[in-house]
Amino acid sequence: MTKLLDPTRLPCGNRVLDLSRPHVMGILNVTPDSFSDGGSYTQRDSALRHAAAMVQAGASLIDVGGESTRPGARPVSPTEEIERVAPIVEAIARELDVVISVDTSTPAVIRETARLGAGLINDVRSLRRDGALDAAVDSNMAVCLMHMLGEPGTMQHSPHYDREVTVEVAEFLRLRMTECVQAGISEERIVLDPGFGFAKTLEHNLSLFKHMTDLHKLGRPLLVGVSRKTMIGQALGREVPQRLYGSLALAALAVAKGARIIRVHDVAETADVVRMIAAVESAE
Repeated sequence: MTKLLDPTRLPCGNRVLDLSRPHVMGILNVTPDSFSDGGSYTQRDSALRHAAAMVQAGASLIDVGGESTRPGARPVSPTEEIERVAPIVEAIARELDVVISVDTSTPAVIRETARLGAGLINDVRSLRRDGALDAAVDSNMAVCLMHMLGEPGTMQHSPHYDREVTVEVAEFLRLRMTECVQAGISEERIVLDPGFGFAKTLEHNLSLFKHMTDLHKLGRPLLVGVSRKTMIGQALGREVPQRLYGSLALAALAVAKGARIIRVHDVAETADVVRMIAAVESAE
């Protein structure tokens, strides 16, 4: 497979994301049961207000999710997921100047949100659900492929790796990227996510983060999502509401290690981190 070193653009439907600088992706969970903010933005008006506030605070992308992927979350039918997500995507596309990402594995949701103006598929299952790859090929959206073993409901039941975790993550992502390209998704549409917190112990997460730069050998931009996650709670002894500073530390470290999209709940604070790093890096 051709390696595209230091990609500087990401086609996202009818928009293009400039990857010469890192971007903040704001999380918008329109679910009742997400681990951090479930139930807060299930109504269209409140969701749109929150999306607008995140754009104002510095988000280049809004990631809309209608099915929680926390361990133990109940499955959601395609119809229910569409009913949650579609009105929000439609409203954001109409009102805001931002790339819309959809956090989904469901083919029907991919097709419907593509029609409504979404530009990126953020799939924790890396398009392995039946029909998802075909839907992604037809959508013209960018695709984020994430590493995960098993399913969200059981992924934290004694996750195990036979070799160093970063090596196995890289091999998984390389294989999925090859399969996507063979199916008709161009490399320039692909983003990669190491999958922090998905089928990984604290030790796995820390090692993967330390060696994240090894994933640049795959030639595609990295998306990192660690905002308020359990790995921060385990490392610092903090409950979800007290994980901001740990989240910001990891955001800064991810940017320093070359990540191009940082997926977060706390947009304004993270945007300041990204802008401050950019100010230093652009100095003479």
